[in-house]
Amino acid sequence: MNCIKVNVAVLFLISSSSVVYSQELRKDSVQKERNISEVIIRAVENKKSETALLLDQKKAIIQKQSIGSEEITRKGISNVEQGLLKVTGISAVEGRGLFVRGLEERYNTLLINSLGSPSNNPFQKIIALKQFPTDVVGKLNIYKTFNTNLYADFAGATFDIETLTIDRAFSKVEFGMGFNTQSTFKNFKVNPNAYSMNGYLGLNSRYRELPDEVKNYVPSNYDFTPDQSINSFKDGWNVDQIKALPNTNIGFTTAQKFKVGETGHLGMLLSLNQGTKYETKDGNKNQFISFQTVGKMNNDLNRKEYSYELESSAMVGIGFKNKDLNVGLNAIFLQNATNTISDFVGYRNQQVQDANKRFFRVDQLDISKFLDVQLWASQKIGERHLFKVGGSWVKNNFQQPDRKISEGLLTENPNELEVTFGGNNLIRQYLDVDGNNYFSGLAEYSVLLGEKGVRESYPWQITLGYNGFADHRSNSYRFIAASLDNVLDRSAVVNIDRPQSVYDDYLRKGSFHFKEDTNESDYRSNLYQFVNAGYLNLNFKPNDTWDILVGGRVENNINITRYKKQGNARFVNLERNQYFILPSLAVKKVLTEKSNIRFAASKTITRPILIEYMPIIYINPDNENILGNKDLKNSENYNIDLKYEIFPTNRELFAVNLFGKKIDNAIERSYTASGNSNGTAITFFNAKNALLAGIELEGIVSLSRILENLDRWSLGTNATFMYSKVERSADQLIQERPLNFTGKLKDRKLQGAAPWMVNADLKYGFKNRQNLPQTASLIYNVSGSKIFSVGTSGLDHIYERPFHQLDLVYNTQLTKNWNVKLGVLNLLDNNYLLEIGDEGFTPLDVRTDIHTNYTRGVTFNFTAGYTF
Repeated sequence: MNCIKVNVAVLFLISSSSVVYSQELRKDSVQKERNISEVIIRAVENKKSETALLLDQKKAIIQKQSIGSEEITRKGISNVEQGLLKVTGISAVEGRGLFVRGLEERYNTLLINSLGSPSNNPFQKIIALKQFPTDVVGKLNIYKTFNTNLYADFAGATFDIETLTIDRAFSKVEFGMGFNTQSTFKNFKVNPNAYSMNGYLGLNSRYRELPDEVKNYVPSNYDFTPDQSINSFKDGWNVDQIKALPNTNIGFTTAQKFKVGETGHLGMLLSLNQGTKYETKDGNKNQFISFQTVGKMNNDLNRKEYSYELESSAMVGIGFKNKDLNVGLNAIFLQNATNTISDFVGYRNQQVQDANKRFFRVDQLDISKFLDVQLWASQKIGERHLFKVGGSWVKNNFQQPDRKISEGLLTENPNELEVTFGGNNLIRQYLDVDGNNYFSGLAEYSVLLGEKGVRESYPWQITLGYNGFADHRSNSYRFIAASLDNVLDRSAVVNIDRPQSVYDDYLRKGSFHFKEDTNESDYRSNLYQFVNAGYLNLNFKPNDTWDILVGGRVENNINITRYKKQGNARFVNLERNQYFILPSLAVKKVLTEKSNIRFAASKTITRPILIEYMPIIYINPDNENILGNKDLKNSENYNIDLKYEIFPTNRELFAVNLFGKKIDNAIERSYTASGNSNGTAITFFNAKNALLAGIELEGIVSLSRILENLDRWSLGTNATFMYSKVERSADQLIQERPLNFTGKLKDRKLQGAAPWMVNADLKYGFKNRQNLPQTASLIYNVSGSKIFSVGTSGLDHIYERPFHQLDLVYNTQLTKNWNVKLGVLNLLDNNYLLEIGDEGFTPLDVRTDIHTNYTRGVTFNFTAGYTF
């Protein structure tokens, strides 16, 4: 009798073990009978399911949370930022990225497939993650404790985006529309070149480039002739008024898998996405100033802002797998073009003596382009040896070309403005931040030692590796302004939205012309950063209940800021060459099959955001300029965590995490006296140190525990509570104290640190009669009041008040091929609010405490996808 062993691949959600059964199979009379003595049912784990990722979190030695493609689909998540908001201790703050454990974005780092990734925006530490469509994401990893194979720039979290692995062939087309109660089909203002096919593709920046007369030349106060002033600028001062259309998004993704030889597989991926968004904001945009004995309103303004945003992304990927060899090649392209018209009405610089209110407009295009090409490979040799290697090249560019600022007095007639030529009333700004070459690399070898015996794993693992990056940014900031030629013709009355023809008439008759006003000595700078690090990890598992990871990282950080001092024609180099020795320790003790206790300690650093240390004075029309601090230092962080977690079932979790941090040279945003004596500017200082301590609470529970009929319901919730205290530096004491004050300043919290935050996710899920999944999720997010910017000259700080975000998402699989997502976002339409506190040394005499406020409206989204 012949004995045959048969392998049957079966898909399970959580099981990864092999189970052996015996059975007998009878064939028909035509064939000979065969007895099958063994059938091995080999489970294939879905590593992207919520259950599998929770199991991975349970087993990992470091504190790591992940979101896989299954959860992304269930929750109707359309971009990476939305996905990360579902993680304990992470919240989004309007226009300022993600906060982790109450710490703002500067404390986070982004990796893509474990390779370094620079920001494509000088005002942000990492790429705006809403630009990453989830169609190309296999898994999002969030590390909240440090391991030495991560970059040392770590205090909040490191996000690692693993791009989609090609497990099966599929193609998908998706289309979506969104209706916003505040903008859709309402009056909307937009630059004419933006609202065109070129604008839709993000190509309208070509119309806003520097004129040929000064482009590629060193600034020399060039005077444009009247004809050049009219014809050399391809983008004018007119604004179109339209009805805002619904938001749209369209995407196409295809993955194909081919067999190569006996054991190899080749996968190919292509993903294309395009989206548009209209947004209107209306509210206060004020500013406060200290006169030492009293605080007054320097600006009393209302701002109405129209934002037309276009996002494009493309990804091409090739993956090859043959037994223990994995090779991947990716190219990712991201482009964001945000066209904004901002209209301000009111007073600034205490100009309340004007009979009529002032009006000024900003016509701005922010365009960023990001191209990341990655190659990586891993090779396993036997059971014990693993090699990893990877490299990436990134080209990214950020521009604000032809940022037009115009100002005048409103007349008694509606939509009419009196403009005076000269006096900075018509200005064009050109900001370029070019990152033409960013290189990132990694190489790692790990070996397993000792004998496994009956245990699940080998007792020893040693990992030796290198990672690093090199980054160069070339920055240019230029100005062209109206210059008065005839004092008798110095002003004109224009239509607010159609002033171009009047300006052209006055240019022709010689009333004014345009002239470059760039300061040749300081318009350009170069920033270089080189990071090279080696690391060693020793992972010891004395038995199946203890897991100990000891690591060390030595990181060399070279920063070179190359700039010109005002009035000096030669470049000056400001160079820092620092070595950081960064130890880490992580210990996990398995208490029972369902519970763990963890401890982690480490030293890390924090690098500032680009704008924070660029040698630049970034001009804003409301006089809230940004002054980069070229002398800003890296922070050094000492981190400690103690966590207890219990997994009652394979889908449930309860966890309590205590954490503490000491941050030397903590970086803070602060107000300071403006260099032009008008109002206050924003700059950045190093505090002497900051102490933080907090607790995180997390739970994922099935509501069937409460009532058996609620078996389709589950609740995920997490909360973070944090204490912080800052010890000010000498520079900060000077800035914060009122004049001639020698007493002790009140203790305060770390700027940007939220004292608490809460996330909750209520889910209802089931499968219909066709066994197709249907899920609904109600998702809530809020964080406590935090210091937006530290006050100056005795004034209290500007505080960012809690913003309550509530979203409802319904996801239904209609057929095997058709999927529909319905979403209602920002259900509460909460008011975003910045306001000045009232506990400063300098009393306030103001109309309102509000610095900034607006609402975003409620958005109703519909998305349909067809997979084939």
